[in-house]
Amino acid sequence: MTRRPQEPTSAGYVLVIGATSQIARAVSLEFAAAGYDLLLAGRSSDELERVAADIRIRSGSTVQTARFEALDTDSHAEFVAQALDHCGNAIVGAIVVFGLLGDSQRARGDFSHAEEIIRVNYLGAASMLTQLANHFEKEGRGFIVGISSVAGDRGRASNYIYGSAKGALSLFLQGLRNRLYSRGVHVLTVKPGFIDTRMTFGSVPTRLAADPQVVAKAIVRALKKRKDVIYVPWFWRYIMWAIRLLPEFVFKRTDL
Repeated sequence: MTRRPQEPTSAGYVLVIGATSQIARAVSLEFAAAGYDLLLAGRSSDELERVAADIRIRSGSTVQTARFEALDTDSHAEFVAQALDHCGNAIVGAIVVFGLLGDSQRARGDFSHAEEIIRVNYLGAASMLTQLANHFEKEGRGFIVGISSVAGDRGRASNYIYGSAKGALSLFLQGLRNRLYSRGVHVLTVKPGFIDTRMTFGSVPTRLAADPQVVAKAIVRALKKRKDVIYVPWFWRYIMWAIRLLPEFVFKRTDL
């Protein structure tokens, strides 16, 4: 953790886990603009500090950083405890942004890579979400945002390993929402379609891709409205609705 423990200067702290991605940077700025302080967590301390410095300049919010490893699930309980202590027990919400798209072609024949995709996108996320849920349940308040994907709505040949992990994550978040609703904790599932980032540059149709800032604004807006599940961009809800409606005997003949 960086800096000394600090009380929030405004609405409380939001913990952003996987904070160096373009989506995470954009959503961090939106939270800062909405009056929150931030604790940014990720693997690269140097990159976290660069992101934090930029947000401090742009927003004036208190922004702290912490190193986090998604696959080291044994460390997640201690990480959350330290994060709470570092922020004066003032973390009011958290967003789990980290993920690994991986190489779908390689993963078909190399299960070690498939396992890595599954562990990052599902097991690592589920572990961290469990620790966050346990804390917010005791508090009787707060919000949790999980970044899933439209890829988890139906198994497709092009990305079924990544999609299966994200599909499992969506179910996990659904169960978590059911568990925590009566405790006053809001759980939001975000299902992005194509996002215009460095990772997807040149590989996705530009008309179907969303700018990270658009995604970030949609997330903060959905939290204010206490939505349960959102697709971003919005039209992916109808694209995936149509794909899910296809009978299996038709769907298996498609090239998706």
